Amino acid sequence: MPTTEVEEPEKAPVLPNLRLLWAFVRPHRMKLAIGLVLGFFVTATTLATPLATKWVLDGLAESRSIAPAVVALSALIVLGSVIQAVQWILLGRMGEYVVRDARRSMIRRLLRLRIGELGGRSSGELVTRVTSDTVLMREAATSSLTQLVNGVIGLVGALTLMAVLDLVLFSVTLGSLAVVGVLVALLMPRVAKSQRAAQESLGRLGAALDGALRAIRTVKSARAEERESVRIVAEADESARHSIRAVHIDAAVWSITMAGVQVAILAILALGAFRVDSGALAVSTLVAFLLYAFQLMDPATELAGQFSQLQSGVAAAARIAELQKLELEEGHTREAPERPVPQPVQHPAPQPVAQPVSRPVPHPARPSAAETTPHVLVFDDVTACYAPDGPPVLDGVSFAVPRHGHTAIVGPSGAGKTTAFSLMLEFLSPRRGRLVLDGLPLEEWPAYETRRRIAYVEQDTPLLPGTLADNLRYLRPAATDADLWAALDAVGLTHRVQTLSEGLGAVLAGSTVSGGERQRIALARAFVADPEILLLDEATAQLDGLTEAAVQAFIRDRAGRAAVVTIAHRLSTVVEADRIIVLEKGRVRATGTHRELVASDQLYADMVAALRLSTQEEQRVQQEQGEGSGEPLGEPQETAGVG
Repeated sequence: MPTTEVEEPEKAPVLPNLRLLWAFVRPHRMKLAIGLVLGFFVTATTLATPLATKWVLDGLAESRSIAPAVVALSALIVLGSVIQAVQWILLGRMGEYVVRDARRSMIRRLLRLRIGELGGRSSGELVTRVTSDTVLMREAATSSLTQLVNGVIGLVGALTLMAVLDLVLFSVTLGSLAVVGVLVALLMPRVAKSQRAAQESLGRLGAALDGALRAIRTVKSARAEERESVRIVAEADESARHSIRAVHIDAAVWSITMAGVQVAILAILALGAFRVDSGALAVSTLVAFLLYAFQLMDPATELAGQFSQLQSGVAAAARIAELQKLELEEGHTREAPERPVPQPVQHPAPQPVAQPVSRPVPHPARPSAAETTPHVLVFDDVTACYAPDGPPVLDGVSFAVPRHGHTAIVGPSGAGKTTAFSLMLEFLSPRRGRLVLDGLPLEEWPAYETRRRIAYVEQDTPLLPGTLADNLRYLRPAATDADLWAALDAVGLTHRVQTLSEGLGAVLAGSTVSGGERQRIALARAFVADPEILLLDEATAQLDGLTEAAVQAFIRDRAGRAAVVTIAHRLSTVVEADRIIVLEKGRVRATGTHRELVASDQLYADMVAALRLSTQEEQRVQQEQGEGSGEPLGEPQETAGVG
């Protein structure tokens, strides 16, 4: 698998990512400081042990009592163990808090990103950043950092005491460690590169597996289990390849470090024996020096290992930092307008909109019909694109949505129907032109306020984790059980839910709920919300005739009190609409009722004819135009549609 995208360590400079690590640690800096102080005491007790041993040996050589030395040595061991246990607990708790804070920050940011920022990224890869990367960052921010500090203190302390004991042996030791340090420093950039590549591969593995599991029915029906397994396992192999490479480099670092310390010990032993034999060095001093030399093995190898782990954390921090750079929705930082609208809004013909009444709106609430325009939402010469330099998906579109009534948007595939909904919900911002909501440009309303007034039933009708009641109350948490049952009755799910032992408390699972039931639950969720604007994107596509009739009855009732906008393929939805907008190639081609468009717009008429759909109304129009020869096409079919 190609890995060129991760072989760019210059994109993840260490210092900025260390600052990111510190940003998550900073709220817990007091715990970290206490942990470092405890680590200093642990290191101090370890460094005092060889001196206590020299004390014992000198006492034996001079026939003095060694009891005080033995007591001191025992006390150092016990005290060091207790302090180390306290340090581990303190830093372990701090590490979990760091992970929690990092995950909170990432989760909140991910859910507030612009839709376009999420479009090119797999949910599985993003989940890996929240789960796996934060754990690596915890190890770097707590364990690695404290162990590095302890290791440096232990190394510097041991070398200082070795210099005090004998400068000649100290020089030999220092020279050996300098060679080891140079070799390790040369290997560390390769460790960082491999660790980052391994994490990138792990993210791609999560993305591939997530995608396959989401489409598991398609995978199985296509007999593609083996193909998908090969593809996903290839990502696992790629991640393992980079991790193994990092292991090899880590092993080289450890081996060089251990070999360097052992060579130093052998040199100390040989030179020390010579100096003892010549009378220049006491035996007890040589023993104490050797104990310090053996102690060097721990901080030296620990520094090498922890620095490698720190590199993993820095690589994880770099991936987390990428999320920090993604653009948030403006609506989450935008404040509500604080002054009246200075000028009336000029709305497109042929639906002129009255001037909005000036009113202070520190927090825009649901206006009454008496104080607002007759159109709740207006598209004013809107052009929209999905990429800054991409072709327009909507090009100069103007139309108005009445405050009450049913508006249907139809057109060929790719005409821009769903894009219009994305603009209404501020998932996408127009390149040119503007949308006007209740007389105010949409960008002046906070996104949360805009979406509070809109209920959206999307085409894929996803279920949310939780119970049926949780799903139905998602847009209106304060809804009563009576509200939920009324919504279920409107979509024909009452009997089905009554057969469940848990009723409204039934936990929903995507694999046990049919496509039609998911669609009806999503419709019921929107019904419970009681919105001012109801957006339906193919919301009846999977419903049977009886259920669709019930839904259409609700739409008629809802349209009498609010604005209903549908993206429609079914003729039954289109026929009953008060107004139909025909889009073609991102432009408004025609508007009117079903009867008017069949008579006046060839594209609309062709779409109807191509699907062999005819109603008595259509036949009457054809007879009036002298085109009614031939046999009638029959009543609208359940699976047919327009657009």
